[in-house]
Amino acid sequence: MRRWYCQEKDSIVGKHLYSFILSEERMTAAAVSHIKKFTKQNFFFLVGGMIIYVVDIGVDFWVASRYFCQGQYSWSILILCFRGISSIITQIFSYEWFKNDWEGTDTGKQKLVFLVHLFHCGIFIRYWFALKYGCQVAFKQTSNRGASEVDPSNCIEKKAIDAMTDINMLRVFKTFLETTPQLFLQIYILMEHGKTNFYQYAAIMMSFCGISLTMVDYQISLRKSLPDKDEFHVLSKFTYLFYKLLTITSWILSISLITLLSVRISVILLIFLWIGGFTWTLKQHTTFCKSKKMEYLYRTVVGIILIFSFFNIKGRRTKVCISIYYATHTVMTLGILFIYMFWKPSLMKGICFTIISILTILSLVLGIIFLAVYYSHFHPSTYCRPQAYSDEVDGAAGQKVRVKTGRFHNFLMQ
Repeated sequence: MRRWYCQEKDSIVGKHLYSFILSEERMTAAAVSHIKKFTKQNFFFLVGGMIIYVVDIGVDFWVASRYFCQGQYSWSILILCFRGISSIITQIFSYEWFKNDWEGTDTGKQKLVFLVHLFHCGIFIRYWFALKYGCQVAFKQTSNRGASEVDPSNCIEKKAIDAMTDINMLRVFKTFLETTPQLFLQIYILMEHGKTNFYQYAAIMMSFCGISLTMVDYQISLRKSLPDKDEFHVLSKFTYLFYKLLTITSWILSISLITLLSVRISVILLIFLWIGGFTWTLKQHTTFCKSKKMEYLYRTVVGIILIFSFFNIKGRRTKVCISIYYATHTVMTLGILFIYMFWKPSLMKGICFTIISILTILSLVLGIIFLAVYYSHFHPSTYCRPQAYSDEVDGAAGQKVRVKTGRFHNFLMQ
């Protein structure tokens, strides 16, 4: 068929069709050339992430059982509730993505995937696909270096990167629905009762590891999935990691302090912050999901994430928004410490409160410094460059062809 276009390219119609074919091929080649390499390091990160995911499940049930055996049923139930709610929500999103990706395929396969997700094992299917595709490209790169840009191996590489990004998106949901609230709960228990046990330290360490790895893995996937973003280098990884980890730690310590004063005030504050985040998300008119129900669930989850960390959901410049967000957190953190000075001055003399106050202020200041360094030196300044996101080519009859974008273009976190 290509030969017919070459023979007829001297005619008027042939010229238009031949021009359209060439432009379409150039567009496809350009789109594939934007696909970044899935490396052996990415493969081992995936393996490590799966191991940590399994260990995290075991630690949660171990800590919950220890609290239950000690008669602290409320803590045990809260830990299991965080685990259960986050698992349900991530399974729902995972199944919806499978259903959207496999739309029009064998219904028997979709039913099997539904059953797997019903038993909360959907994440393991995604790890299997990611490791399968990742192994094919990560350990066979040397044999494919001479392949053309439209070689099938590049399609497999894109599948590996897409599978990795889907996993990391689900891990972001899990981190802020389960890991971060559990970290807040464990710190509050330590501050409230003072007694420490090994399993409490284990839970706190697993929470910090989970948050840290999720933040870095998310940015790695983001840089690989979006063609206009540079690779995530070592220095930028650590800068971003400390920015997120320190600001989240400061805020969790602040919430723990206000919870010590009054659980009711703490709950009201968290609900108020969620309402504010959910309202802001509604005004952004997000289009992450295909159905309205899933879109509202997505906005609900984003509202929870915004309680603990800034979240860019539209891929736009957010200098003003992020400044307002962290300025508000700074004012609230200082306000909580001032409340202690006037409401509970007796607690100010305790060594525990002094240490926590210093850690809260220090982590906040350092977190803001790392934030400023990251955004001034390492963060891509442009989000929607037309040549990167969608190579527009004038086709027949003046139509424009666009490269199909992935889920990450509607799901961006800074």
